[in-house]
Amino acid sequence: MKHIFTLVLFGSLLALPAASQTSPQAPANPLSTWLRNAYTMNRNNIVKSADKMPEENYGMRPGPQEEVRTFGQQVGHVARFNYLWCSQAKGEKNPAAGMDLEKLPSKAELMKALNDAFTYCDSAYAALTDASGVEMIDITQESGKQTRNLRMALLILNYGHNNEIYEILSLICESRASCPHPRNRARRRPCSHKSERIGSPWHRLQPVPQNSRQK
Repeated sequence: MKHIFTLVLFGSLLALPAASQTSPQAPANPLSTWLRNAYTMNRNNIVKSADKMPEENYGMRPGPQEEVRTFGQQVGHVARFNYLWCSQAKGEKNPAAGMDLEKLPSKAELMKALNDAFTYCDSAYAALTDASGVEMIDITQESGKQTRNLRMALLILNYGHNNEIYEILSLICESRASCPHPRNRARRRPCSHKSERIGSPWHRLQPVPQNSRQK
């Protein structure tokens, strides 16, 4: 996870000079503005992918390994961690503490959890400025351990994790003929309603029953 955070932070810093060269006037809060826009685009893509995937395919996983999360479990997983990191960035108690969102049994429940989690996070990114982003936050982890971190570091970490989960959701989506090849990431788009599968080894997805999702 630290590797993801480092890459995302490095990418965000590289984006700043590019933004200043392409716009006549740089925004007042360039880093937080970039992060907010990147988060919003990514969260919208995740919601579209989760919404367009038929419920009967929520049990698919990107390979035969049973320890790998299914599509539905990934949706619940991203909802769980958006609550976790955004509540820490806000300095609030986690609204989903003690809830195992990955075990929700239906698409409707998973979609509600996902949308609720993103709605909760939206206000954290909306209120973020470059100045508030460098404030140190006291954090009580789920284990009870006390730590401190930058507010923006938590929100960058959340964005990086969201992006990682979107890659996995896209890989599962790309088992269907309407999706682009997984290695052509620049053309990646949310799932469509088509359900054809591609027979290459890259796309060997294993459907599992809804009640057999990974714990």
